[in-house]
Amino acid sequence: MTDSEYLRFFPYEEPYPNQRAAMDRIANALARGQDVLFEGAPGTGKTLSALVPALDHAREEDRTVVITTNVHQQMRQFVEDARAITDAERIRAVVFKGKSSMCHIDVDYQECQTLRDTTRSLVDAERDRSDLAARQRELLEQAQEGDAAAAEAREDVIAEIDSLEDRVESLREGNTCDYYYSNLTADTDEFFAWLFDDVRRPGEIYEYADERGLCGYELLKEGMEGIDLVVCNYHHLLDPTIREQFFRWLGRDPEEVIAVFDEAHNVESAARDYATRTLTENTLESALEELEEVEDDPRADAARNVLSAFHDALVETYEAELGFGERERIGDHWEDVPIANDDRADQLTLSFLDRYEGRGIDAELQLAVQVGKRLDEEYAESYKTGESTTRRESQTLQAATFVSAWMDERSELGQYPLVGVRRDAGTDEVYGRAELYTCIPRQVTGGLFEEVAASVLMSATLRPFGVTTDVLGLENPATISFGLAYPEENRRTYAVETPPLFASARDDPETQETIAGTLRDAIRFTPGNTLLFFPSYREATRYYELLGGNDGIGEYASDGLGDLRLDEAGTPAEQLRQEFVENGDAALFTSLWGTLTEGVSFDDGDARTVVVVGVPYPQLSERMEAVQDAYDHAYADAAVDDPGWRYAVEIPTVRKTRQAIGRVIRSPADFGVRVLVDKRYTSADMGKYSVRGTFPPEEREELLDLQPGKLKFAMLNFYADHDAYDGEPPQP
Repeated sequence: MTDSEYLRFFPYEEPYPNQRAAMDRIANALARGQDVLFEGAPGTGKTLSALVPALDHAREEDRTVVITTNVHQQMRQFVEDARAITDAERIRAVVFKGKSSMCHIDVDYQECQTLRDTTRSLVDAERDRSDLAARQRELLEQAQEGDAAAAEAREDVIAEIDSLEDRVESLREGNTCDYYYSNLTADTDEFFAWLFDDVRRPGEIYEYADERGLCGYELLKEGMEGIDLVVCNYHHLLDPTIREQFFRWLGRDPEEVIAVFDEAHNVESAARDYATRTLTENTLESALEELEEVEDDPRADAARNVLSAFHDALVETYEAELGFGERERIGDHWEDVPIANDDRADQLTLSFLDRYEGRGIDAELQLAVQVGKRLDEEYAESYKTGESTTRRESQTLQAATFVSAWMDERSELGQYPLVGVRRDAGTDEVYGRAELYTCIPRQVTGGLFEEVAASVLMSATLRPFGVTTDVLGLENPATISFGLAYPEENRRTYAVETPPLFASARDDPETQETIAGTLRDAIRFTPGNTLLFFPSYREATRYYELLGGNDGIGEYASDGLGDLRLDEAGTPAEQLRQEFVENGDAALFTSLWGTLTEGVSFDDGDARTVVVVGVPYPQLSERMEAVQDAYDHAYADAAVDDPGWRYAVEIPTVRKTRQAIGRVIRSPADFGVRVLVDKRYTSADMGKYSVRGTFPPEEREELLDLQPGKLKFAMLNFYADHDAYDGEPPQP
């Protein structure tokens, strides 16, 4: 592949190390129609490595590139990259967000759909009336010249005009959208000329359209057909219903789309979220109230019977599982209630079967779905005609559809039935929900990767590639991995042999003293900013306070620690990052599960040292155990011991750690220290809980084991060798 074939889309003078090789290999894979798994260290230009050959391939094959992420900060970076590309080689690009962030009148999806239909009907009727009025004038001239046939035809046209006048009047009395009306009636050429003159952010599109009384969201949908590049969120591709509509807006069949996933290690958990279905107790109650209003449909009795049994079973199930005092401790976040049984159906299903009396669950659920569809159609018509000011949705339809899925799918491999409870912030009452949790993401992603022409999944932490391939349902992907190609003398990675921070050891005073001393040394001997990641916000707060971050009198506080900052709820990630970077001598305490672990850049010395405290295993909840069990069954033939633990827990955990330490060393000239504080990272034998072997080989080779008291000397030597201290270095 020659430079002229794809480097026309590369917007800078020289690629980073390995970037050119990555572009070559991705270009060749796309030419074969092959998916790509691409792991590259943070800050090595993965986005352009994927976009440049993808755009060239799409240009040659008349396809569209869709690049997607679930990290908000990355969306901004994609826009900057697309703008740089279009300066080098003109492309037509759109940045697409969901309707909720771009709607000018703040209505939900169903309401919007109804408004669109009604508004389009109004415009069509007005155009028809205008066309007939012109025809009527032509016929009048002909009749005045003595054409009897024209006079007779004119009478028919006048009758049609009168009928259309009534229809227009009726539609105008109904609910329509003024913004969408302008889209259909105004000249929008100026909008599209402005849109494709650059790569526009959603906020810019919203403001431009709002000033002109247009709906920017609908115009975007109309303008996406045949474009070169779309930047969007995960749900546009991972939600099967939205994906079908999205491709239709693009004017593309799936096989005409190249899908590029950034931060692709997140696709696994995101796919689970998009596939999971829920039904709350409140929706069931609303459905039963809705059915009470139905008087002329005999199917309503059957619907009430089956849905009331499921409602009562749901309440009975969570009430029976809540122990003494547990109801009072329930907060406003959903909390799982165990309902699984080893040798029989789950407790909710058993309670439902026990309570139900009728002609048959399947039969009555079918009737409930039918009456729900009828009600939904009536609500839509009522909204269109203006009889109702809001677009209601049938709660019966939602409830019956879910209960049908529950009964059909709850026992399938990868589907796990759950019950949850939470406290309503408005009423202070506890209520429940049923949930069908999807454990195996390939049930969602496998179809997508089979449909599209090819895909590129890129991340700093995709290995082991075989696991990613299995979990996401890919077929024989090409694999590319490039470690950190920047000078090795510019970095050190230390594994400090502190006591392992198991949950049971976190309150141990000796463990806290050892870890606090290690963190104090890491901060003191860092000539600049220090990032500290913990398994939870609780642990971040604990050590922030122990080191004096609350009032300066922490048990292990000392001089030379600079400005200690805590990542707290309510502070936007970008604001927190900016304030930290500008300080220059700060230590930021945050969670490995927070927003700063990935997709946030600390470039060129913005952070000199990064510390990861503990191994950030996810909370071993009932649903995590369900994922492990599902993986054990799904990958029983894999040549891996305990695939459930390895695939569902250990590998995602090490990926999280690798993402965190990737916040430093972002360019060839950058330098810094990465510190892993926990014995499980060292070469010590910790059995099942040793995680060193899960790191890629080249990263394992760079891990240097240290005793806690030796870290300060190692850091002092490294930073002194780089002449990093401003004046005299700190004294050990």
